[in-house]
Amino acid sequence: FMVFKRRFTTRVFLEFLKRLERQARRPVYLIVDGHPVHHARAVQTWLQQPGRQIHVFFLPGYSPELNPDELLNHDVKSHLGRRRPHTQRELIHNLRSHLHRRQRQPHVVQNFFQEEHVRYAAA
Repeated sequence: FMVFKRRFTTRVFLEFLKRLERQARRPVYLIVDGHPVHHARAVQTWLQQPGRQIHVFFLPGYSPELNPDELLNHDVKSHLGRRRPHTQRELIHNLRSHLHRRQRQPHVVQNFFQEEHVRYAAA
C-alpha cells in the first residue's frame, strides 16, 4: 500500500507501480478501475516495457461492486471511524497502523475475496 497526501496523479501512480514492482517476488496482477490516471499514456508506456512484472486489468466502467479495493476501503473506514483522530498526522498514523496490521493478517484480506462480486479476482 501507499499513503499519500497529495492529489492522485500519473506521477503518484507510477511511483506506486515502481515500488510495487521492486517489492514483488513474483508477477503482480493488479485490478484497477477506470480512473483517468490508470489509463494515462505514461502509465501504459511504463507497463509495456519488456520485463515488467506488473500486469494491469481494468474493471468495467461504473462497477465499484467488482472492485476488491472497495472492501478494504470499507474495512479501513469502519476501523478508523471508531477512533477519531485529532490531527492529520494522527489520521495517517492510524491508517498506516491498520494497513500494516492487515498485511500481517493475510487471512482477513483473503476473506475479502470470498465476497460474491469479487471472487473472480481470487482465481
